[in-house]
Amino acid sequence: MNNLDLLQQRFVDDLRLLGQTPENWIPQQTGADHDVVVVGGGQSGVTTAFALARAGVTRTSVIESRQPAATGSWRAKARMRNLRTAKNSAGPDLDIPSLTFRAWYESRLGRAAYDELPRIPTAEWVDYLEWLRIQTGVQVRFGVELVRIEPHEGILRLHLRSDGKTSIETTRKIVLATGIVGIGEPHIPAHIVQSLPAHAYAHTDAVIDFDALAGRTVAVIGAGSAAFDAASTALEAGAAHVHLYCRHPRLAASSNMGTLKYPAAQENFSNLPDPLRWKLAWHFRERSPGPTAEVVARATRFDNFTLHLDASDLAVSFDGQRVRLDSRGNQAHADLLVAGTGYHCDLSLRPELNAVAADIALWRDRYAIPEAEQQRPNATYPYLGPGYQFQQRQPGQAPWIENIYCFNFAAITSFGRHVGDVGSIRFGVPRLVKHLVKDFFLNDVDHHIERLLAEVPEELRFDEYAHAIQNSAATPAR
Repeated sequence: MNNLDLLQQRFVDDLRLLGQTPENWIPQQTGADHDVVVVGGGQSGVTTAFALARAGVTRTSVIESRQPAATGSWRAKARMRNLRTAKNSAGPDLDIPSLTFRAWYESRLGRAAYDELPRIPTAEWVDYLEWLRIQTGVQVRFGVELVRIEPHEGILRLHLRSDGKTSIETTRKIVLATGIVGIGEPHIPAHIVQSLPAHAYAHTDAVIDFDALAGRTVAVIGAGSAAFDAASTALEAGAAHVHLYCRHPRLAASSNMGTLKYPAAQENFSNLPDPLRWKLAWHFRERSPGPTAEVVARATRFDNFTLHLDASDLAVSFDGQRVRLDSRGNQAHADLLVAGTGYHCDLSLRPELNAVAADIALWRDRYAIPEAEQQRPNATYPYLGPGYQFQQRQPGQAPWIENIYCFNFAAITSFGRHVGDVGSIRFGVPRLVKHLVKDFFLNDVDHHIERLLAEVPEELRFDEYAHAIQNSAATPAR
């Protein structure tokens, strides 16, 4: 038996010691195929499904539009060598020691190897997540795309697509564990879209054939980690030159969100009054987090990398063959422009939400935003309930909307941090599951009251103690 087999046995023993997983306690609702559908088979979706099972919510289905080899952002488009999360950050293990990354890594390579590890290599994290999915027994339906959500007789009807065929399934609740793309769409500044033909630019979110850029020049707009990762990947693929443009005089030296790491803040951010949440959410996002020193060094080690700072005046045009870039009197040409310019939150742009987006409350619907701040991007983020539920834009008009749980990056204004990244899982998934369980129990309260008042079978018979009663003539009380 190898060390991984031993770790698997430890995991089985941990679950045994923690107590038997409860049986499903949710009554079957007529017309509902599932109690919960989790959309997304990455780290958030798998952890959520496992936590639901541990809470006795077993009629859960996890769907994932991609195939296993491309599931989750780590497989699909991650270009970083190492995770930016600290290696000892608790993630999808749900505080079960034998399910941690450390346990998995040490079982394969030893404790000393883990101690020497500065950060978690992305490739190792991908393999760990695959192992975790298998260990927890979470079944993911790969290649199943959610096309549309719509209300139907008190439940949700889901239009699905798989292998070119469409189908309909129903569920009482749905969890959108769809990462950063679940908030809307990648943001590319309008002047780029208007100035360049489609083949001349791409967003960092896209699949880019960097090998095809060998011997060519690449321009990158943006100075966050994703932008630097794209620049480095191009350089490592043999690009002739890479220009990276940052609109600020210096790279961001840190992230304002770095203060939101201690447990009390993460647990209680959503309990703050709206004016404070609005203020803090903007403080965290006023400037995008900067790249780490490791990420910057990966690009700057190349002599054919040029960093353009204070490039807020950048002008982009197309000369018929190449992209032309002008900033601060300097001119460059590139064969491809890569935009590391973040994402735009607009729920109506998500196909699965298009039919229901008009019923979802946004921050601008629930909070009286000061006039000078109404153009901040936070305004278009959903205003979520305490368990990540969407709220009704017009109270009483669409109560079913609260059966859709937004467990993705769109939760940042309501909860203070990106939901779905490694650091958010430890606090986010238990909160999500707690509120799902609460909702199910209260929604079926009549069933549970009847169950709680039901006659309990006798566990102690009178004849088991009758012989010890002082008055031997005693008879059972009636």
